[in-house]
Parts: sequence; C-alpha cells; structure tokens
Amino acid sequence: MRKWLGPALSAPVTIWLLIAFAAPLVAVVFLSLHEYSDPFGPLIQTPSLQQFIDIASDSFYYRVVFETIWLSVAVTIASALLGYPVAYWLARMPGKYRALAFAIVLIPLLTNVVVRSLGIILLLSPEGLINIVTGWFGIPPVKTMLFNHGAVIVALTQVFMPFMVLALYDNLQNTSPRVHEAAQSLGASPAIRFLTVDLPLSLPGLKSGTIVVFLMSSTSYVSATMLGGKKVWTTGMLVLQEAMHNLNTSLAAALALVMTVTGLAFAVLATLALNRLMTWRYGGKSRPIALPRFVEPVVNFAGPIISWLLFAASVVLLLLPLGLVFVQSFNDVELATAAGFRGFTLRWYHEVFVSGYYTDSFIVSVKVALAALAVSLVIAVPAAFALARFPFRGRSALLAFWLLPLTLPHVALGVGMLKLLQIYVAVPAFIGLVAIHVVVILPFAITLLTASVIGLDEAQEEAAASLGANGWKRFLLVIVPGLLPGLFATSIVGFLLSFDEVTVTSFLTTARLTTLPVRLYAEASFELRPTAHALSSVLILLTIALLAVVGRFVRLDRLYAR
Repeated sequence: MRKWLGPALSAPVTIWLLIAFAAPLVAVVFLSLHEYSDPFGPLIQTPSLQQFIDIASDSFYYRVVFETIWLSVAVTIASALLGYPVAYWLARMPGKYRALAFAIVLIPLLTNVVVRSLGIILLLSPEGLINIVTGWFGIPPVKTMLFNHGAVIVALTQVFMPFMVLALYDNLQNTSPRVHEAAQSLGASPAIRFLTVDLPLSLPGLKSGTIVVFLMSSTSYVSATMLGGKKVWTTGMLVLQEAMHNLNTSLAAALALVMTVTGLAFAVLATLALNRLMTWRYGGKSRPIALPRFVEPVVNFAGPIISWLLFAASVVLLLLPLGLVFVQSFNDVELATAAGFRGFTLRWYHEVFVSGYYTDSFIVSVKVALAALAVSLVIAVPAAFALARFPFRGRSALLAFWLLPLTLPHVALGVGMLKLLQIYVAVPAFIGLVAIHVVVILPFAITLLTASVIGLDEAQEEAAASLGANGWKRFLLVIVPGLLPGLFATSIVGFLLSFDEVTVTSFLTTARLTTLPVRLYAEASFELRPTAHALSSVLILLTIALLAVVGRFVRLDRLYAR
C-alpha cells in the first residue's frame, strides 16, 4: 500500500535536478557541437565536432589540459598526505572534545574560497609572513613564491583538503577498537598498527576523497586565477574566459566537456586501482601485510615524527591564512599583500560598513541564500524520508543522481544555465541563480536530513497514532520537533554554502545581481585593497558564529556523518 510513497517523495528533488542540473549539462553538450559560436543563436543546430577539432589541433589547449591534470593530481596527493593525520587525530579524539576539534576542518570548509586565497597571498607574497619570519634569521626574502604552480597547489590544497579529511574520517572512525586491541596484543606499535590496520581499512575513504578532490580541483578557477597571476592556466579559467569575456560559449562548453570526461576517466582509473587493494570488500581473499624486520624500527622511529610534522602543517595551512586575513584587516597599509603590521586602523571596516559600497551585494547574497535554502528544505525533507523509511527499487541509482552535483564541474553548470537563461528570457536571472544554488545545497541537505530522519524515534509516532493523532498532527507535533536540530543544522550549512558560492555564480551575475563573494573576487583580482580583508574577516566571524550556534544543537562531528 505504501510502495508509491518512496517514488512520490523522491519526485520533487528529482524533477528539480532534471531542470536545474541535467538540463544545463545537456545544453553544454549541444553547445559543444556547434560549428561556430553564436551567443544568440539557437541551441540545437546541425552537429559538428569543430570545437573539439580546434581544441585537439591547438597545442595551447593541450598544454592547459595537461597542466590542469597534473596540478589536480598534485593537489590530490598533497590533500591525502596532509589529510590523513588530521582525520586520524579526529577519529581518535575523545568524544567530548571531538566536536570542538572538528571546527578546525569545518571553519575553513565553510569559509569563502576567495577569503582563503587572500590568506595564502599574505603567506607567500614578497612581503608576506614567510619572508618576514625568515628575515628574522637573516635569510634573504624569496620573491618568487607567488604566481606559480606551487602557489596554486598550496591554495587548492587548502581549499579541498577538508573534503579528503571528511572522507577519511568516515572510515577511520568506524574501525572497531577491538581491531586495535588485537593488533596491540600481537605486539604492533601505533605506527605499525596504522600501516597494517588503519591504512588498509581507510582505503574506501581514500578512494572517495581522491575522486572528489581531483574532480573539484580540476575545474576550479578562483584560487588559480588569484594565485597563478595569469602565469598558470587551468581549464576552469579557460572556460570562464571563453564564456564570459570572448562570448565563445561553444568552445567553453567543449572545454568543460573535455575536463568532465577527463575527470570521470580519472575517477574510473582511481576506483579500479584502489579496488585492487580492497579485494576483501568484494568477496576476494585478503592478504595479511607483513613488513620486513628491518623496516619496523625505521617506521617506529620516523612514523610519529613524520605524522606530527604533517599534522602541524595541515593545521597551519587550514587556519593560518584565515588568521592572516583577520590581522590584515586592521593593518594601516594601502597594499593588501603586505603582511608586515604597520599600524592599527579601523578605516577599512569604516569603508565596509559606512560607505555602503557592499550593501547591495550583501542584500543580493542574503536573498539568494534564503530563497535557495527554503526551496532546498522543502524538497530535501521528503527525499530524506524516502531514503530512510520507504525503500523502493532504483533508490541507490536515484541517490547517486542526487549526489552528482558534488562531483561534476560547476563551470559546466554555469555555461549551460547561462545559455538556457538566454533562451528563456522570461525567466528572471534571480530565478536561475537560485535554481543553481539549490543544486549546490541539495547533496549536503539530503545527507544531513537523512541522518536526522533515521534518528527519529518511531515509537513516539506510534504512541501519538494510538492516541488518535492523524498523519498531519503526528507530523507537526512529533516529527517536526524531532527534526528541528537537523533542520537547523542543515539551514546554517546550506545558507553558508549558498552565501559563499563563487564558481557557478560568476557566470550568472548581472550588474544589478552581483553577490558579495563575486564582488570580493572581482576586487581581489583587479584592485587588492585591505577593504577586501575587512570584508573577509566579517565573513570568517559570521561562519564561526553560525557554527557555534549549530554546535549548541548538533554535534559538529555529526554534521557530515554519512
């Protein structure tokens, strides 16, 4: 009798994603098959491979694509090396302190990518913190740390490492303490135990983190633009350049598809490679790991040292750039990249709050975030009940579709939605922007709310029914109060995700519809004044305050539990 409930509750999310996610991707495919780019031409034309031929016949595009691939691989490796110690530390943290420790990961994760990139600039610039500290020891300043591949890798690692940490943490926290006790009883040291127990059992998390970090870093452009200084080019930068500046949406679409296919190919290869190391998960025989005797003393001696060095580097990379931005917001200098403190001033905050220059953009960001959040909650709550209580055939495939926006490039979504809004001019730009922001929020909202629905006590609903409460009364008086903590946490996270979104928003803003992060990105790209740091500090404090409020209702270490 209730078999129809699961598909019915799943329909709103599925329909929304078909319109605001699948349709833009289909538009990108059609655009890439245009022989010539015509910004105002019809979407469906006679198919042609001319755009792909142009890409394949130009060595510049080859260089950018391969440059993007190796940069993404480097970021993925760095994220794994730095993410493991943090994830292991979080998983072994006592429960009463774990939620607080999780803030080390969540605060950077939910802070605007432009803000974090500004912090990396303050760290690596010729007058940045590194050169200031080395100068104390008489070491000449290094003026070439910015605007190169190394700077971009550092910035992207800082941006995407939290995703790797969360993926690894999911597996490491589920390792039974009895497994560790068994290894310890057999004489395994903590370092050997990590190599022979924790590392193999965390491979599923490493696989997920590797795929997510590679796919997201391969299509990013904000950090690459700010830290690369036009000396480093990525595919995401080219897509933005062709679509927004050259109005060559067909070539931009073809480039987006090339990078999408490349990312999916990497995901398949990474999955196959790591699955070969996890035969025990697929019914195969697992082979015990035996280290040579001469290796054990080296591992026992060097393992803890390397682990603590990587952990310290991870925490510094996650938090120090945010602290530098906050300090710089009070610095009495005209050039925002100079990290040396010259004098205390509040004039940058005065410009932010009193001049009213950012007011319109702030209001636009709040309106978009609130509208996107409201829609996300309305359609994600039924989807969460469908997943948690009403199993139906095809549920796993549908869930995979719902989570696709986490992995497919947002630049492609931006190009596709831009074209659709040009065709359907009756649809206001605000509606298109909200539709895309809902797509960004939904994977997180569905994940968080599903966990909340699973945690509901069905016995209370049965008791209410036995007392004569109908379905609506049970929903309003029993289910909604039980869901309130999860709804509140989802609202805060969703609001921050929408408010801070830059990647896809840059394609859809207009002169009257510019969000605050996009304006901040534009200013940081062309005229970097300390007002950007004052505004960034406000955003950092807003993120910390909202997370603190969430922590009063939901443990922070459970926000991203899957």
